[in-house]
This record gives sequence, structure tokens and C-alpha cells, in this order.
Amino acid sequence: MSETGKVEESPTEWLQGEGWLRTPPHGVRLGGAGVGTVADGHAANPGGLYDRLYAGAAAAGPRAEVLDGARLRARRRVVAELGPALQADDVAQGELSRRVQAVVDAALRDEKVVLSGPESAQVARSVLDDVLGFGPIDRFLRDPTVSEIMVNGPSRVYVERHGRIVPTRVSFDDEAHLRHVAARLVGEAGRHVDESSPMVDARLSDGSRVNAIYPPLAVGGPFVTVRKFAPEAYTVADLVAMGTLTPQVAAFLEACVAGRANIVIAGGASTGKTTLLNVLSSFVDQDERIITIEDAKELQLRQPHVVALEARPVNSEGKGEVTIRDLLRNALRMRPDRIIIGECRSGETLDMLQAMNTGHDGSLTTVHANGPRDTLSRLETMTLMAGYDLPVKAVREQMASALDLVVHLARTRSGERYVAAVAEVGGMEGEVVVLQDVYTRTSPAPAPGGVPGGLRPTGTRPRLAERLAHRGVVVEPWLFEPSAQGEHPPAHGEVPAAGLWAAGANARWWP
Repeated sequence: MSETGKVEESPTEWLQGEGWLRTPPHGVRLGGAGVGTVADGHAANPGGLYDRLYAGAAAAGPRAEVLDGARLRARRRVVAELGPALQADDVAQGELSRRVQAVVDAALRDEKVVLSGPESAQVARSVLDDVLGFGPIDRFLRDPTVSEIMVNGPSRVYVERHGRIVPTRVSFDDEAHLRHVAARLVGEAGRHVDESSPMVDARLSDGSRVNAIYPPLAVGGPFVTVRKFAPEAYTVADLVAMGTLTPQVAAFLEACVAGRANIVIAGGASTGKTTLLNVLSSFVDQDERIITIEDAKELQLRQPHVVALEARPVNSEGKGEVTIRDLLRNALRMRPDRIIIGECRSGETLDMLQAMNTGHDGSLTTVHANGPRDTLSRLETMTLMAGYDLPVKAVREQMASALDLVVHLARTRSGERYVAAVAEVGGMEGEVVVLQDVYTRTSPAPAPGGVPGGLRPTGTRPRLAERLAHRGVVVEPWLFEPSAQGEHPPAHGEVPAAGLWAAGANARWWP
């Protein structure tokens, strides 16, 4: 149940937009036994979950005001009686929770309006969240189905579930309440945000990333965004099962990582670049020394020999900044076997290309770009941002020599992420960097499941396969045959096992 007294049913968050909507978005299905697709304002099952929610909402207004009043009075009493203890460091969290609960119970017993058991529990939970947690969004921080929380001012809170952004029915009391929660969020990471320092990026103890921006930069704000990360990282088997990529593509990418190819993962915002980077990083051998460099730590590598470096922004005095580029230069002195950069955004691109060209093979990174060719243009632009007056041809030669593979990711309107193309960087022709598609989508039109056409090999065997073979990694020719659908590998006897291992049916994760 929400703080406004309406039934909290996560599959139907979209019912609340500008008030309760009678007609939900096309194609949305409500959970629950016997409940079908809702279209044209009518439930497939009359009297089902949709009708019960809608009927309950109409009568929720007056009762919601009663619950809000009880919550505010209980919270004021907690602050009045336990004010100093709430900020004391010498009071254990468990003891503080018990004391807050006792005060809340006493406040609810003194209420003139009789509250039911569920209503009392709802009010108590809300007060505990406000006093000891992160207010109305605390429930979403605990909810494993929520991947992102977006607070657009005190009255509008959105969450992302399963790739879709939906409005919620929670809100803050006022701007002061929102500022209090934002201060608690960034304070957990040892940061602060106010009018003198109106923008802040911070990382919570569980790895979640917090961004807060205050007025006057945020018109109608403050605005707070929290990106959560699953406690268990996705595996390549998960991505294959979700349709992000095919077994063929997964086997080829595993071979490329094992063979120390330099790979750039590209895509737009929230297309799953970091997720794929984390999966590809899992293919690195256990005995290699890996150095990761990120703005905010997101990668979840399981290898034992991992050194994680994190950039640092300027402090309140405008000093102390440590950039990705600074960390990359330092990492080159730390004897890395692999360098993994969370994202290239600026002049560090030049240092990354130079590292790839000077013996640090097997490096991985991500960039924001709209396609494989656009990825090269972005890298060229960011290289020129390093501050050196380099000829464009020299920059392109660096890219052609350093990069082996570009993996492009995209996202459907319904939230599914998928690999849109895999292209090999094939050297220079004149002043142009050559790109050769290895895997592409057969059709840009969405399939019934929402992901455009199947990801199929183009039939071209990449020249990279020969270099991988010299490094002891055998890539089977059938991975690049258009007739192979990637659903079943050849019979066991047809797959050679020469070299380090043979990419394909020998993969442990093959379905």
C-alpha cells in the first residue's frame, strides 16, 4: 500500500499519471490469475485486478488525508522526543530503530481516528523510512525489480522496472523533505550538495550511483537520480537467454577476449554497455592482473587479481580532481595485463589508443555512439580533445592499428537491450578506417518480442580469427556461416579442440 492509501501493485504503476488513468498503454498486461490484456479502457476479466484498483482509488482520497496527517504527527513526535539521538553516532542502529518504533506506536495509540492494523503498519513503515532511511524512495531502494529511481521534484517520482520507466504514487512532503533525503543519500558517500555546490555524483555502499542537482541549475528541482546495480552480475548465459545476443556471437566475443583483442562497446544511454562490458570481462583468465578505471565503480569482476581505480571530482575548494586520464597514465606504471576503462568521454581516448598500440592488448572500454561507424567518429573527436594538434590521418591510423572490434548495442522502446551489430576494424584504405560487419540484424523492424530481426553472421570470416589462432584460440568457421542459426553447435566430433580451446560448442555456458 502506498503512502497515499492506494493499493501498491507494482505491475500497474502506470495507472497513476495525471491522476488515475482509465485507459492504460496499449499492450500492457496486468498480473494476477485470469487477468488479460487491458485495451480501450476495459479489462479482459471484468471485476479483475484493474477494476478493483480503479474502484479502490475513487474512495482513497479522504482516507489518504487521514493517513498523511497521522504520519506527519508521528514524525514530528519522533523528532521532538529523539532529536539528538537521531544524529548521535554512539547509538546502535538496532537500538535506535526500537526507540523510534516505540515512539511511533505511542503516537498512533494517541490518534483520535481509529486506524486499522494495515494502516498503522503503513504509517509506521513510512515514518521509519523518513527518520532512519531515505523517505518515500526507501522502498524502491530495497526493491530488486527496480533498476533506476528518478525524482523530478517533490511531487513526481519515476522508477525503471524491466527496462520501462513508469510513474509511481509516492511523493515527498515538500522541497525541504526532498532536500533532507538527498543530503542523506550523498552524505552516505561522504559528499554534500547545496546551492554553493549544486551538482554531485556519489556512490552508495551497495554500489548504487547517485546524482543530485539543485536549483538554480535544476529548474523546478531538486532532481535526484539513483541507478541501482544487481547484487549478482549478469552472466553470458543470462544475456543469451534474454535475447541480447546469440550463442554464435557470444562464442565469438569470448574467443576475442581470450585472444586479447581490443574491443570497444558502443551504444546510447541505458543500452546495457556496462552490463556487456562486465560479461566480457568475465572471460579474462583468472591469473591475469586486471586494472579497471571508472568514474564511479560499476564493474563486478570475479577474478582474484583485480585493481579497481575510481576518478575523483573537485572538492568544495575547486581542488583535488583526479581524472580518468590521470588514472590511466598511472595504471600503465602498475604492470597491468589488462586495462578496462568504464567509459571514454574525453582526452583519455588518446592515452587508451596509445596503450593499445604499445603492448597492452586485450583492453576493453565503452563509448556513447549510434553505430559502429559513428563510434570511430566519436573516438576521433575525443582524441582531438586531448589538447594536441594532431593530424586527422594520424589519429585514424592510431585507431586502425589499436582497435580490433566494435560491438554496438541498442534498445527498443519497450526496454529490451540487444546487440545490433558486431564489426571488425580492418585497417586503412586511403584516409578512411575500414569497418567490416561480422554480425548484423537482418531487419530493422521489431520482431514479435520487440527486438529487431535476428542477429546473423554476414558470411565474412574476420581477419581477426587468424590472429586469434596464432595466440592459441581457435575460432570455428561455422560461427560465421549465414546458414548456421546459432541455436545448435555441430556434432561433438566435428568440433576440433586444437590450441588453447575451441570457441563454440566447448563453451561452458552453451545452452
